[in-house]
Amino acid sequence: MEGPTMTKLTLGWIGMGRMGFPMAERLVKAGYDVHVWNRTRSKAEPLEAKGATLVDSPADLAGVDVLFTMVSTGKDLEQVYFGENGVLSGEKTPAIFVDCSSIAVEQSVDMRARLAERGAEFIASPVSGNGKCVKSGKLSSVCSGPKATFDKVEPMINAIAGAGVSYVGEGELARFCKIAHNVHLGVVIQNLIEIVVLAEKAGVPRAAFLDFMNNSVMGSIFTRYKSNALINLDYTTTFTPELLRKDLDLGLSAGRGLGVPMPVTATTREALQAHFGMATLKEDTDAYLALDFTTMLETVAIHSGLELKSEETPYPTGLEVPAQAAE
Repeated sequence: MEGPTMTKLTLGWIGMGRMGFPMAERLVKAGYDVHVWNRTRSKAEPLEAKGATLVDSPADLAGVDVLFTMVSTGKDLEQVYFGENGVLSGEKTPAIFVDCSSIAVEQSVDMRARLAERGAEFIASPVSGNGKCVKSGKLSSVCSGPKATFDKVEPMINAIAGAGVSYVGEGELARFCKIAHNVHLGVVIQNLIEIVVLAEKAGVPRAAFLDFMNNSVMGSIFTRYKSNALINLDYTTTFTPELLRKDLDLGLSAGRGLGVPMPVTATTREALQAHFGMATLKEDTDAYLALDFTTMLETVAIHSGLELKSEETPYPTGLEVPAQAAE
């Protein structure tokens, strides 16, 4: 595999959110020449101090060799690609587009076709994990698109996704994998919350129960890194209920389109919808729904007649970054 510091390719990056910043940062640290645009420039400025080049608009990235994007929705992706002052608003076109966002399959098909009209290749490269996963080297990626194109960008994606990259085939197959992944995430967190509340009502402290679960065959990276949130009611945002609902809806839509019954997913989606209803009882509903999706714990607790209190028991996430890696 070609070492990243040997390549002369220029990379573009759009999206400096909770995921985008540390992902782009890993490319910079790997020695790539990364040019960055973000709607809020101040969010990207710390990366400039580490060696990235900031630009004033997406159009300024039209001359890069490979363009990466990490945005919230398909609408956002279309805007930065094709909108006013978008990357493709001029005559130049990057040779390869790599999108790490979670968007609908149909949107990805449309993007691929429109980029092909400009002579560009498109790799769908959604990821699994949160910002802490990125920093600790435990992010993973699933990719689809032309195999020869994937081979060209695989070293770059490997630099971002320390836990590994899986190529699953042509077209939009990576989008299906990501949707399936997030459906599983939703089902797991809903059930984990239900059994945590069940154990607590029986008298078991959340920390004790989750420690047992994490050390059992049912434990996972996910259950461990969400344990601190559930134990100490720390709802620092990694993924919002709205984004989770979007992915459950995408999964159910795919299931209907492919004739796959998904009763567990449907039940989880409706349980999540109940959380949105409970959020209206909060003083600031929008602010509450902007918190992490582990706030679903509060809805299940209320439905169960359980009053939650932080156990004030710090629990390791498993995603702690070694001091030398954080430098």
